[in-house]
Amino acid sequence: MMKGGSGVLHQHGPLDHSITQQSNEQWDCASLGFSGISSAPNTSASRANNPERNELSQWVEQVTRQLIEDLPENETGVGLQTNSTGTSTYQENIVPSLLGELRPKKIARRNSSECIGHHHHHQWSSHDDHLARDDNNRNRNETIAKGLNGLDDQGLNLITLLLECAVALSVDNLGEAHRMLLELTQMASPYGTSCAERVVAYFAKAMASRVINSWLGICSPLINYKSVHGAFQVFNNISPFIKFAHFTSNQAILEAFHRRDRVHIIDVDIMQGLQWPALFHILATRMEGPPHVTMTGMGISMEILIETGKQLSNFAKRLGMSFEFHPIGGKTGEIDISMFKITRGEAIAIHWVQHSLYDATGPDWKTMRLLQELSPRVVTLVEQEIALGGCFLDRFVGSLHYYSTVFDSLGAFLQSDDSSRHSVEHGLLYGEINNILAIGGPARNGEDKFRHWRSELSKNGFMQVPMSTNSMAQAQLILNMFPPAHGYTLVRGDGTLRLGWKDTSLFTASAWTSPNSR
Repeated sequence: MMKGGSGVLHQHGPLDHSITQQSNEQWDCASLGFSGISSAPNTSASRANNPERNELSQWVEQVTRQLIEDLPENETGVGLQTNSTGTSTYQENIVPSLLGELRPKKIARRNSSECIGHHHHHQWSSHDDHLARDDNNRNRNETIAKGLNGLDDQGLNLITLLLECAVALSVDNLGEAHRMLLELTQMASPYGTSCAERVVAYFAKAMASRVINSWLGICSPLINYKSVHGAFQVFNNISPFIKFAHFTSNQAILEAFHRRDRVHIIDVDIMQGLQWPALFHILATRMEGPPHVTMTGMGISMEILIETGKQLSNFAKRLGMSFEFHPIGGKTGEIDISMFKITRGEAIAIHWVQHSLYDATGPDWKTMRLLQELSPRVVTLVEQEIALGGCFLDRFVGSLHYYSTVFDSLGAFLQSDDSSRHSVEHGLLYGEINNILAIGGPARNGEDKFRHWRSELSKNGFMQVPMSTNSMAQAQLILNMFPPAHGYTLVRGDGTLRLGWKDTSLFTASAWTSPNSR
């Protein structure tokens, strides 16, 4: 668990805390360590001593670039671009013709606006209509991968076959996709020694779920929320990404609550509320005295919400802080403002750490409308740098690049048989991959999700609050705790903080305020 820390609160001052490994008694106040940490240098980026990118994600990126360059100009609607911070992201308009040259010549191309799942009747191919393997593509891919020592011939063959399988799925050639998936499941194991093999194993499993879902017409996921939350806790211990999301957001909220005596925090998907004890401790020790804190915790499981409320209430009581907790079992896009117990004069903070495990908010446009009605003093948003909207190939290409990078970051210092690594990969990352590929998409859930909430907030009148130097210091302190420290990339720019692995941006933290804020 993330631990809070003591320290005198100065105006817009940093959170002074230590961060230790999570204990079994996650809410045991006596176990919280509050020793100070020396300040980190205020740098704009933490760069790698070895600038080489991880082999797997670099290969995926290079193959995508090469494929795009070979497409006719009028078909090129997707690409990897370098943003102003120097990190790689995908352009927004990915079209199904992205992997056009890998498509079987016997299968007619669809119009570029068509995506898998837009019709209910599947066209079956005969056994003789198998996906043709293009030797030229294989040779080109091998040329691209030359010099990448970490990706051996087996890894190259696995990912090439995975790409061809994705193409078959994108044109509803379920029979051929199923045949290739059988081959992939025999070749790749989630316990493999290479990151490529593990990534392919989980992607193949998710794509197999999509084939079964398409045959049976079943798209709803069955989620064990307690298991998911447990995997989040493990991820919080072995990687800086969750702590980055929590502590940079806490700092922005702390600054927004300066000299306010009544504050209201709305957590869009609170889970177990792991990040809040650290903030509570700082609020309880403010020079001007602690504020009255109201917290609204939202989520799918009312049982977990009630338990989280009890734990947070007990923690606040031990700190002598006035506190009340209100659980709401639902999604922001499915409820109205009357369900929130808002008191006149409260400073409202809305917090949202995005993930891809399940849809935590419902219709995005309704969520945006609710945010506008609440008029928050601050919205803290942590986004995954992966597009969840669009058709199947959009999601496949973006997620393959994204998760190959995450897997590489874990494999850099955890052994292949490490139980914590497997817990995160199987209990968390696979769940996200499966939701993106097998469950998600407008044709399946009826909703087209915003690609980037930052741009949507700006379009809807919210004003960005630049992440402060103290938030940067928080993030740098967290990175210093995780080996290999040289592998993570921290960039401050455009008012945001971006955390990634070897120059591939994975999470972006930003803060916003309503023009009518309370």
